[in-house]
Amino acid sequence: MIRHSLFVLGGARSGKSGYAQSRAEAVAGRHIFVATAQAHDDEMRERITRHRADRDARWRTVEAPLDLAAAIGEASQPKAVLVVDCLTFWLSNLMFAGADIETAVRQLCVAIDRFEGHLILVANEVGLGIVPDNALARRFRDEAGRANQAVAQAVAEVQIIFAGLPQRLK
Repeated sequence: MIRHSLFVLGGARSGKSGYAQSRAEAVAGRHIFVATAQAHDDEMRERITRHRADRDARWRTVEAPLDLAAAIGEASQPKAVLVVDCLTFWLSNLMFAGADIETAVRQLCVAIDRFEGHLILVANEVGLGIVPDNALARRFRDEAGRANQAVAQAVAEVQIIFAGLPQRLK
């Protein structure tokens, strides 16, 4: 059975998505893109359209703004090449939905552990900047930091991207 899991971290516009996609496209198999972003405004709709245009016909897109663990579980098979982009949007969706984030992250880690095939997850590293000036932003930063730690422990490989340059952490 082929199993590999990769977590790609980095700042905004660091090259995370492109790196994840290129790593996925280097693997033969059934390519699935799991999108977590929701198009609540024109700018986000344009961003989603650009990301879709970057993927060719071999990719199938699955939208999973909330139940990410289930989407990963449903796609699990030895020939699957799955990219989840991104955990940061997923986390913000959970927060706005009032979901139990700790449970959702735990379920995500179980899905990562059980996944058969190649799994690549993308997230922003939000903890390198200044301390946010409001409680919601501080909570988001803290939840993202805890989620990133849990996912980094659950995967086989972790890369961080700075200015388009990958650096192996694990």
